[in-house]
Amino acid sequence: MSHIIAFYFEFNQLKQLFRQGWLRHGVPPERCESVADHSFSVAVLAMLLSDAHFPDLDTARVLRLALLHEFGEIYAGDITPADGVSGEEKHRREEDSVVRVLSKLPNGEMYITLWREYEDNQSPEARFVRQIDRLEMALQASVYQRQGLLDPAEFLRSAGAALSAPELRRILDELTA
Repeated sequence: MSHIIAFYFEFNQLKQLFRQGWLRHGVPPERCESVADHSFSVAVLAMLLSDAHFPDLDTARVLRLALLHEFGEIYAGDITPADGVSGEEKHRREEDSVVRVLSKLPNGEMYITLWREYEDNQSPEARFVRQIDRLEMALQASVYQRQGLLDPAEFLRSAGAALSAPELRRILDELTA
């Protein structure tokens, strides 16, 4: 079982990794969400919205994708567009991180395949989780706005451009009204 302990220590790093976009926009570290916080919020939203509004999706698969979607950041870090790293290089670094962490596990290849499914937008579940990822960002930006920490306009526009499901757009529209 030592591989489980080692795995825990690796993915636990996501609790210490702050979301860089928030820091760059002035959210102080002591108030900034971590990548683990974000992943938990995405998973909860994805589960609830999948169950309530997307009966054709496999909610168990949605949850797995949501929980794994940021594992590339364990060793690559939270790379943002402001870092000047190409999309190809970001993907390479994140995939190296995912393989490094997950390949040591029983069923590791299954988890790596799921992460790749998310990254490549290969399924309805992956496309849904990608939209939830953006919706969660908009919701978190609104939390920071209510706390007087930032102007959410840039994040709301970004989320709006990424959301295609009418049910998710309605949530964003209500948030911005």
